[in-house]
Amino acid sequence: MATFPPPANAPVSGNALFYSRPEPLNAQVHAKLGLRKIEKPFMFASTHQAIPVTVGEFVPASLSFPIIFAGDKRQPLGVMGLEANTNMFIQANGYFDTGVYVPAYIRRYPFVLANDESRQQFVVCIDRDAEMLGDLPDLPFFDPSGQPTDYTKGCIQFCNDYEVEVKRTESFIDLLNGLDLLETRKTTYTPANPDGTPGTPQDIAEYYAVSEDRLKALPNEKLRELMDNGALKQIFAHINSLAGWDKLISMAITRQQAAAATFN
Repeated sequence: MATFPPPANAPVSGNALFYSRPEPLNAQVHAKLGLRKIEKPFMFASTHQAIPVTVGEFVPASLSFPIIFAGDKRQPLGVMGLEANTNMFIQANGYFDTGVYVPAYIRRYPFVLANDESRQQFVVCIDRDAEMLGDLPDLPFFDPSGQPTDYTKGCIQFCNDYEVEVKRTESFIDLLNGLDLLETRKTTYTPANPDGTPGTPQDIAEYYAVSEDRLKALPNEKLRELMDNGALKQIFAHINSLAGWDKLISMAITRQQAAAATFN
C-alpha cells in the first residue's frame, strides 16, 4: 500500500524530485549549453507515481488524476500511478497520454530556483544530468554576447511564477489545517474472484484528504469566506479529483489483462 511520502525539497543538494546534479546557471560555464530535442522528452518522470501540484493547478489537474495531501506538511500531490515506480500516463514514446494535464513541476524541468541561504536569495539552477541538455542545442541558454536568450528568460519567469504559486499553496494548506479539514483517508479495491463474486478488499493508498463532513459543519459565514477567496473552488476540485482513483484502477486492470493475454 502506498503512503506517498512527499518529495524532498532541497534542489541545491540534489535531493529534489528529478534533480540529480543541479548547478547554478552561469554564462561562462554554460555558454554553449542549451536544450536539445530528444525522442522521449518526459521519460525522466516515468518512474514517479506522485508529482507535486500547486493549488492553482487543482482545477485542470482534477480532470486527469487524484489530488491528495501527503506528509507532515500535507503537500499536495497529483497521483499518476498505483505503483511506486510507475507513472501510468507516460507512454512508451516518452510523451504523456493525450489530454492528460502535465504538472508545472514537470514542465519547468530542467530549470529550478534554489534558495541560496548565504545570500538570502533564489538562484537559477539547471539539472546538469538532464538528458535534454547538451552543446549545439536547439534552444541555447545564452546568445553569443553571453546574455540569456528569450527562451532562457521565459524559463526563469516560469520558475519565478511557480515559486509564487508555491507560496499560495502553503497559505492554502495553512487554511485547511487551521479549519481542521484534513483527515486520513484510504483507497481500497475489491477484485473479483474467478467465479465472479467479490474478493478480499485490498488497501491501495493512505493519504490526507478534505473531510466533506467537516466542510459541511463549518459556519455559513466561514463557507462564504472560502467561496469569496476562491478556496472553496479548489477544495471541491480536490474532492472531485478523488474519483480519479477508479480511473487509475481501471487502467491498471486493463494493462494487467493485456499483459496476461500476451503470455497466453
